[in-house]
Amino acid sequence: MTQPRKPRFPRLLVTGGAGFIGSCFVRDVLARRDGTRITVLDKLTYAGNRANLAPVESDPEQAARLRFVVGDIADPAAVGPLVAEADAVVNFAAESHVDRSILEPVDFLRTDVLGVHVLLEACREEQQRARAGERSAAPRLLQVSTDEVYGSVETGESREDDRLEPRSPYSAAKAAGELLVRSYFVTYAMDVVVTRGSNTYGPYHHPEKLIPLFVTNAIDDQQLPLYGDGLQRRDWLYVADHAGAIGHVLEHGRAGEIYNVRGGNERSNREVVTALLDRLGKPWSLVRTVADRPGHDRRYAMDGTKLAALGWKNKTAFEAGLAATVDWYSENEAWWRPIKSGEWETYYRRQYGARLAGSRDAG
Repeated sequence: MTQPRKPRFPRLLVTGGAGFIGSCFVRDVLARRDGTRITVLDKLTYAGNRANLAPVESDPEQAARLRFVVGDIADPAAVGPLVAEADAVVNFAAESHVDRSILEPVDFLRTDVLGVHVLLEACREEQQRARAGERSAAPRLLQVSTDEVYGSVETGESREDDRLEPRSPYSAAKAAGELLVRSYFVTYAMDVVVTRGSNTYGPYHHPEKLIPLFVTNAIDDQQLPLYGDGLQRRDWLYVADHAGAIGHVLEHGRAGEIYNVRGGNERSNREVVTALLDRLGKPWSLVRTVADRPGHDRRYAMDGTKLAALGWKNKTAFEAGLAATVDWYSENEAWWRPIKSGEWETYYRRQYGARLAGSRDAG
């Protein structure tokens, strides 16, 4: 039996590791059984769910290499000691739902900007310790960002050196976090890298996002609130491919560089909804056209040449990934039903109540 390759970074701090993409990264890295130890720091807000790590915690060997800390990346007292123990930091922690950023933007600034600054300062402290000979090397920091920082891309594909034109409080906060990371590379020569991922989907995705919302609503024969004409186009990336690309950049990316993580599966929202309804055997009559959200970007598309040159390519075709995702939600109601209660119901009424009341048939 082939022994696992020794990891470059045997001790990882994964912030936001109970969230959607972060938990996939944690599950996949620990499943390699290469000795990597992971500390997860997560505030466990509405989008953080300890149940996302249940497959790890039910496996004795993997569980022994996982430590879970409840805390806020914007809290220096929580962050500093954890960074001091890490060989690398992967920052998934973020407020990430555009609709919520429109309703309550201040939370996004705290996590996506101030939180990034706190992480950078902790890493800079470790850089100074490394230069003083108190540790062998400073930790590398990987900042997980989004294609939304480019803004709406009417034609062509965004490249890493294109101008940033964020159009929502969420994407503006992510762009600001990126710029902070870049400034610490230029000013302090810190070992940092950035990834910009396209629209990600898959199991364990919080039901506020399009695919899990529509799948879970359709399972219950509830209305599906489709924004505007539904012709907004996104490039869809399966979560395991996104997590794998982040791991690849962590290992092989050049300090100070940015890497687009594209899905290569551009679809309109209507096409995605049609495919998931077909998989569920549910009628299009469930879909309702509702008032569009303010500043809704029409299209995202990124060029993936730079990451491909680094040796990464995705493994999951959209059709296979969507089928696996729909089936997972159908088979795991015990995971998502508790989420769609309590605070969720208040949010859903606030976001969609008036829209659905004034909706029309989407046919």
